[in-house]
Amino acid sequence: MGMKEDEERRLDGGVVVVNPKPKKGLTSKAVDWLEKLIVKLMYDSSQPHHYLSGNFAPCEWIFHLPNGGWEPVNWRVGVAGNPSALGVAQLCWGGIAAVALWRQCSGPAFLALWGDRSDNLWRSRGFGNGWTLGAAGRCLVYRGDRSVLMVSLSELVLIRSLLLWPDIIGLMEMGASSCPLTHLKFSEYYGQRLFLFLSMIHGLRIKEGKATYVSRYVKTSRLKQEEFFGGSKFMKIGDLKGLFGLLMVNMQMLRAKLKVLDVSYGYGTGNTALVYHHGKLLALSEADKPYVVKVLEDGDLQTLGMLDYDKRLAHSFTAHPKVDPFTGEMFTFGYSHAPPYITYRVISKDGFMQDPVPITIPEPIMMHDFAITENYAIIMDLPLYFRPKEMVKDKKLIFTFDSTKKARFGVLPRYAKDELLIKWFNLPNCFIFHNANAWEEGDEVVLITCRLQNPDLDMVSGTVKEKLENFSNELYEMRFNMKTGLASQKKLSASAVDFPRVNESYTGRKQRFVYGTMLDSIAKVTGIIKFDLHAEPDSEKTKLEVGGNVQGIFDLGPGRFGSEAIFVPREPGITSEEDDGYLIFFVHDEASGKSAVNVIDAKTMSADPVAVVELPHRVPYGFHAFFVTEEQLQEQAKL
Repeated sequence: MGMKEDEERRLDGGVVVVNPKPKKGLTSKAVDWLEKLIVKLMYDSSQPHHYLSGNFAPCEWIFHLPNGGWEPVNWRVGVAGNPSALGVAQLCWGGIAAVALWRQCSGPAFLALWGDRSDNLWRSRGFGNGWTLGAAGRCLVYRGDRSVLMVSLSELVLIRSLLLWPDIIGLMEMGASSCPLTHLKFSEYYGQRLFLFLSMIHGLRIKEGKATYVSRYVKTSRLKQEEFFGGSKFMKIGDLKGLFGLLMVNMQMLRAKLKVLDVSYGYGTGNTALVYHHGKLLALSEADKPYVVKVLEDGDLQTLGMLDYDKRLAHSFTAHPKVDPFTGEMFTFGYSHAPPYITYRVISKDGFMQDPVPITIPEPIMMHDFAITENYAIIMDLPLYFRPKEMVKDKKLIFTFDSTKKARFGVLPRYAKDELLIKWFNLPNCFIFHNANAWEEGDEVVLITCRLQNPDLDMVSGTVKEKLENFSNELYEMRFNMKTGLASQKKLSASAVDFPRVNESYTGRKQRFVYGTMLDSIAKVTGIIKFDLHAEPDSEKTKLEVGGNVQGIFDLGPGRFGSEAIFVPREPGITSEEDDGYLIFFVHDEASGKSAVNVIDAKTMSADPVAVVELPHRVPYGFHAFFVTEEQLQEQAKL
């Protein structure tokens, strides 16, 4: 991999090597002491929180060794192990417990552990016939017969098929010529979990009847610095509430000013979503620039660095850019707390970022998503405002929804050089986290979206509740008439639906089917639902059930919750039926503590999965998922 030396180190492809220079010492310790004092005086850590409960939280496991000789292990590093393992070893370093479990398959087995400070990984080597399962807060699995960073689960993951075995081979990989379902030319599925602090990518690959699972942190500047200090140093969005939030902002500013923290590479988490463009797999969070992640030949994941498009990207980058499947271009935006509050960008299929297009809006907002059509981009000025004064005065989160304001949607020609041609439309106030798709019909621009009325973000960071009220996301159709300037909206579902996905071969073009997740709280998915936009919704229904425009529901069952479902077409492109493909998603059983990946038929929405891949430990609940094709794998391997 070629490199060039500049004022910063870059790899081929314009990737910036992230090498922050934080500083320890008396100054750092003094700031830490001050922060601890503020936390002790102002923060009630005894209160339970929604985002730290259940399968959102780190695991706590206690293992009692059958043969004695070790103290019971209190395991808080996020991996659910096999309670029937024959032995447990504990090794502590930097306050982190590294736990390894092993099972003797045949003959004697011996386990040795050692730590690698540069990568904060614990590695294990088994002697004899056995396998090990180990992690240091990383949910990683290691083969017992060799020391590797790759996670190979070909002997550990159970694939349970409800159809013929060749169907499973064809499902994720172009398999044997005799396979009846060998049209799917894809081989990778990656689901990205959304954590408050760090970013972990969970990847699954099924190839030639064997499943490989891997989980890796995105090595952001933030993560590297917190590993350097051995603890958290950056503020979290959940802290930004009341006077305490203001003080946490000032603590981060103080650390940056005193050079305790190096913010020259930003301080984002890269923890929200993934996208593939111009030969690069990007890990995204909306407060930072993209991080480039490489899928290695053995299935492992490696963070290469940050992408700034040859220094042309000087603002944040949304977690939900749109790639036009027909032109190969990527469209994106960033939002800021200082003018311009929104900046729109176009990136060519060759990876060149065009000049910025600032968008003028009255106040700084949170804009999580947007949409594109063949000729337009849809900018959303929704009344979830960044208001630090109200945060302190009213003890609210720093982002506050103002129910007295209208929701504004700006339709901008997508190759515009400035904002002069944007046309604004008003609709009743709402907020939108995620759009499904958009297209043009005559004089109208149509947006299919999940609309949320009066969101209360305090509930996200509040105490634990069985069901979180006031998050009644509903599927909507919104129409913006470019000729008359009028806007209208139509409700398409009962609540609560979010994380809508479509066959992305139709991005920006008219399509028929939308797949969403059914929610009973902010991020606990109870089922996968399929909507037919050609059918009329049943306005009398008060809950989500089959009928009207609801063509099918895959119910996860009692105590089972899932993630966003990604649609994978059986054949790429738009030549086959739009819904001819599969939905893939993570599922967690709270009763058994086990996690799995389900593959279901998107056309029939049958209650019988095409395949179930059982994982050796739980995968925490997350949000966004992504699928990497075999062609993309080969292309990004050249980096």
